[in-house]
Amino acid sequence: MVLVAMLSTSSLGVFNQQFSMEAMAQGKQFSLEDLNFGGHNYRNMVPQTKYHTWWGSQLVRLDVEECYLVDKKTGRESVLLDTAQVNSIIRQSGRDDVSVVRHMYSVEFPEAGKTVVMVSNGRQNVLLDWKKQQLLWAGKTLEGGSSLGFCKASKADAVLKDNNLYVVDAQGTARQLSTDGSREIVYGQSVHRNEFGIDGGIFWSPDGQRLAFYRMDQSEVGDYPQVNIEAREAAYEPDKYPMAGERSHDVTVGVYDLQSGKTIYLQTPQSRDTQKLPESGEMDGKAVYFTNVAWAPDGKTVYMFELNRDQNDCRLVSYDALTGERLKELDRETSTKYVEPQHPVTFLPWDAQQFLFQSQRDGYNHLYLFNLKTGKIRQLTSGQWVVLDLVGFNEKARSVVIASNECNPIQRNTFAVDVKTGRRTLLDNGEGYHSAELSADGQWLRDSWSAPQVPRVISVQSTVQKPGRLTAKTLFTAENPWKDYNVPEYSCGTLKAADGQTDLYYRMVKPVGFDPAKKYPTIIYVYGGPHAHNVDARWNYCSRGWETYMAQKGYLLFILDNRGSENRGRDFEQATFRQLGQVEMQDQMQGVSFLKSLPYVDQDRIGVHGWSYGGYMTISLMTNYPDVFKVGVAGGPVIDWKWYEVMYGERYMDSPQQNPEGYAKCSLLSKAKNLKGKLQIITGYNDNTVVPQHCLSFIYQCNLAGTQPDFYAYPGEGHNMMGHQSTHLHERISQYFDDYLIK
Repeated sequence: MVLVAMLSTSSLGVFNQQFSMEAMAQGKQFSLEDLNFGGHNYRNMVPQTKYHTWWGSQLVRLDVEECYLVDKKTGRESVLLDTAQVNSIIRQSGRDDVSVVRHMYSVEFPEAGKTVVMVSNGRQNVLLDWKKQQLLWAGKTLEGGSSLGFCKASKADAVLKDNNLYVVDAQGTARQLSTDGSREIVYGQSVHRNEFGIDGGIFWSPDGQRLAFYRMDQSEVGDYPQVNIEAREAAYEPDKYPMAGERSHDVTVGVYDLQSGKTIYLQTPQSRDTQKLPESGEMDGKAVYFTNVAWAPDGKTVYMFELNRDQNDCRLVSYDALTGERLKELDRETSTKYVEPQHPVTFLPWDAQQFLFQSQRDGYNHLYLFNLKTGKIRQLTSGQWVVLDLVGFNEKARSVVIASNECNPIQRNTFAVDVKTGRRTLLDNGEGYHSAELSADGQWLRDSWSAPQVPRVISVQSTVQKPGRLTAKTLFTAENPWKDYNVPEYSCGTLKAADGQTDLYYRMVKPVGFDPAKKYPTIIYVYGGPHAHNVDARWNYCSRGWETYMAQKGYLLFILDNRGSENRGRDFEQATFRQLGQVEMQDQMQGVSFLKSLPYVDQDRIGVHGWSYGGYMTISLMTNYPDVFKVGVAGGPVIDWKWYEVMYGERYMDSPQQNPEGYAKCSLLSKAKNLKGKLQIITGYNDNTVVPQHCLSFIYQCNLAGTQPDFYAYPGEGHNMMGHQSTHLHERISQYFDDYLIK
């Protein structure tokens, strides 16, 4: 049931409507320095924003030298605190070991109603009371160490030094938790190649008195031979890279108790999968994936998801944080394809016996409520739409605030969900793409949003809204930074997938000064893989700056989110299982058919470009449909999935031993002989995500087959070109299409 509080549901109008964003006949011309994120003028060409944080239920705007208290009803601002006041307190303390603060962007207000602020000077965290003019506390650093995660509750810091894990407590005392750290034994860092929602390796309990951390033994993982060419003699600097079907990491979870100074390890299963696989002996039975570590509110129990190596059997398990004992298996989800846990459990702030978890078990990612007293599970949200994020809670209203695409598959909107009834209330205007931040009590919401014709708006409002009446105070509306420039036409629409039933969303960028009587060279930009999408309801339909640059040069750009991409439900994503690239190509060719039906598309001048998975798709399309695509640029391309990492590769393809036919079908090595058009392959010479073995092996097969791709490498760069190298990269990509497609 949906209870809607909104101004209008017209949101995007008709998706295939086109609009010209104030294009002027004599407007300025863009350069890559304007439009590429590595460009010197890029920051001036993106919509401006304002930065805020919450002080209890008070909204505070952050700036360089000041922070301002914002009146939520009128939007008026008054100076709350500035760097001069903060640094005066630091100097008056007489602490020579505390550096001054240079800006106010990193301030936090830990307690509502108290004039206490935590600031960072770049080296340490500092806590002070600006009303009492007192320095309350300043963190101490561990010389030669790097912080893995600071805990505001206990003011303790987890630190990595010489590959070993330390905890520096509030008094500055450092305790060493490990002694065997090395490049083989890794402590307190991300494991499982950052899959399964993992983005760090330390987890503080709510009171900060216990620290859970990962320990990863990768001594049996193969070394990929990366080379550092900056040394006088090129140096061997290998990466630990577990390839599909090969040995993986051995991960355990430790818990350190600050009071006792003791560390225990959770008694996790070490061998759930011991199946024999042909030609490889025993599959690595130690590879049970442990992810989404979470704490009970009292800090006595650890919860996490455990996933077998086949990734089709996922169990939610609780552990005793004091002894490491495995307590109970609370839930189990299995699949004929794969289960993919991405989020930790989240306890209700008003009930320590109930928590929420997320699952796609009904076909779409939704919230489920688990009751520890009864052991029962209740589905809280449902429908053919996706919960995109759990934003927070309104404890007084007993509601959970979520972001979802219920309004439209390419939108992101904010809803309050009544935990008792499941009733949903829309908390924004129902348009565009919204990012919400809640006050500490959850009763106020700061909303930053954009829409295809709206660069950015920031507003504040109550999370308790009456049906049909949205009351929000606009705090900031960004100007269009492109108002003085010639801009292309952006449009969005849908077409049917190759199955004839599924709607696929596309974005089209028409050339500046578009004339429907002309025929234009057309570039398809593609990604196509899981955990990503290209089209949404943000400014310009989320068009990339490079598309605008190329449209200015006279190209038409087309971008289609095929099946296999994210936020459209389980079956949409899993249509590619065990055959990566095949369904995706079928859908992209539906896009080609659509383009060929348009009189202004030059069918003899169609190009394709993509990076990473998009590089794989680019070469796939160039070699499977060689008479369709005249030019392609493939960056960081996967060529054969047997060279990709265990966790990602085996989720979507199973192992090479289990699915040899699929790996052979999806490999591009045998397709090298089919290449006809002009293809440029680009890679970071030190890519540790899609290792250079991929593109080099394809080039070798082209040599044998007598086909002629072009190749360019960026020495010292990884999977993505950083800084101004990115501008150089996009100049090279653009030049390749200029040389071979536009003529």
